Amino acid sequence: MSDLQIMRSLARLVPAGARVLDPGCGDGAMLGLLARERGCRGYGVELSDANVLACVQRGVEVIQLNLEEGLSMFGDQSFDVVLQIDTLQHLRNAETMLRETARVGRLGIVAFPNFAHWPNRLSVLRGRMPVTRRLPYQWYDTPNIRVGTFADFAELAARNAMQVLDAFGLQDGREVRWLPNLRAGTAVFKLARPSS
Repeated sequence: MSDLQIMRSLARLVPAGARVLDPGCGDGAMLGLLARERGCRGYGVELSDANVLACVQRGVEVIQLNLEEGLSMFGDQSFDVVLQIDTLQHLRNAETMLRETARVGRLGIVAFPNFAHWPNRLSVLRGRMPVTRRLPYQWYDTPNIRVGTFADFAELAARNAMQVLDAFGLQDGREVRWLPNLRAGTAVFKLARPSS
């Protein structure tokens, strides 16, 4: 699945005109797409100098910040949507960042490579770590601190009292709703803050 296919699928989950925060925004491509196609506005958060420069060149407002320090500079419910797209697997404080996502945004959209996808399972059965389009690195040079599965994240969301508004997988540009833990390379969750 191309990055553009993933971005377009995720963009459909973001309400038109929403105020968006994108922690770990990379080069700002997702925020650029949301601005052009959905009329959204907001900020990216990025640590890498090269990615901050790419955001600026793309016209995306970006704040240079280490996400391991959290999102304390943002007030409660200060954004309509907080994106966590291929970010949580890179952070040591993933559970804390998930709670921060719910605190800072009215909605959270989380997407990550699903380690339980059947080709990954087959690689592990053969005694090898998978290398796929969604997990393109060798085990010794991956930027991922951890890998996750659709089922594991559903359990984490429940443990943190997150309200799951929608959950599905993405594979080859299609939504996968039947057995997404097995059949999809990308896990997607649309979350709301814990109910009071």
